[in-house]
Amino acid sequence: MESVGMMDKVIRLSKSVIGGAEKKAVMGVLDREYLGMGKEVQEFENVLHDFLGRPVVCVNTGTAALHLALQALGIGLGDEVLVQSLTYVASFQAISATGAIPVACEIDPDTVTLDVNDARKRLTERTKAVMPVHYAGGMGGLDEIYEFAKDNGLRVIEDACHAFGGYYNGKKVGSFGDIACFSFDGIKNITCGEGGAIVTEDEDVLRKVRDARLLGVEKDTEKRYKGERSWEFDVNNQGYRYHMSNIMAAIGIEQMKRLPEFSSQRRKLAKRYFKNLVSCNSIELLNQDMETIVPHIFVIKLKNVDRDKIREQLLASGIQTGVHYMPNHLLSFYHSSSLPVTETLFPRLLTLPLHPDLEEDDIDYVCEELIRCMDV
Repeated sequence: MESVGMMDKVIRLSKSVIGGAEKKAVMGVLDREYLGMGKEVQEFENVLHDFLGRPVVCVNTGTAALHLALQALGIGLGDEVLVQSLTYVASFQAISATGAIPVACEIDPDTVTLDVNDARKRLTERTKAVMPVHYAGGMGGLDEIYEFAKDNGLRVIEDACHAFGGYYNGKKVGSFGDIACFSFDGIKNITCGEGGAIVTEDEDVLRKVRDARLLGVEKDTEKRYKGERSWEFDVNNQGYRYHMSNIMAAIGIEQMKRLPEFSSQRRKLAKRYFKNLVSCNSIELLNQDMETIVPHIFVIKLKNVDRDKIREQLLASGIQTGVHYMPNHLLSFYHSSSLPVTETLFPRLLTLPLHPDLEEDDIDYVCEELIRCMDV
């Protein structure tokens, strides 16, 4: 078998997809020599507002979005936030950054989203919020989570970093509910290079987040959008340097024009995976509706095979794979009691290549090699 170095083509797990329009937009910002937060950020927020029908505040990462949303709700030292263990560590870090405690919960193995019944068992008088993670673009039982939150007086911060452009019950993710946070990093459904957003109708949250992203300087956002600075100001709350730059926003504005193209291609490729793999006895597919979600990653569940061996064999065939994600309750910083469902499922998860630059022939090749590896 040929080594990766000899392959004519390596099928990348994920990648940024940008073109001439994005490069031209960035050059426009560079030529204007106003690289910080200004009119492009305001324009990008307006574009997102028009798309989602709700106010949007942009920040520099999805992690910052989660952190500021939690802080704006007054969540802090000793409070608890319910969140599935199987998510990227950013979800947990955003919670612990406020001084709160991320309470690791089980997942529904069919959707790899929060098991609300398990979350219900972990409810205490210190629980202030629940953070459902839209894993791989899927929302799982989001209605049930909102009912649970309402019954127990909890706020809901949706970690929707995987789900931009998707729909739930006919409504765009982020266009409804309490608070939704998105990521626009280099490989998300749209990218700003880096970036994130908080979406909500809670005016108090919006005001606090706008100030906190600019080191807590009150009403500095309005000045920045006019190309000005606040020289005499007040600060009443902890803030951070979390604002988005004009360079990032300029990329995002152009990416939004391509969202229909990106969404269609991601769905088409995911459906191709389903078609090719549904009859393979060594693979289980996640329970997801590819007509409504925009899949950020494509994850399968292996049965009775060695995941690491499969990954090595695929890489030797020029195919990159990933593992999403290491359960947080097994990390030293967040170590907690055993979660049997999560711990049983984690070694079986394998992420296959998915990004808009792939073609259906690429998906066919990945599937052929994967099935071949199963038989070795």
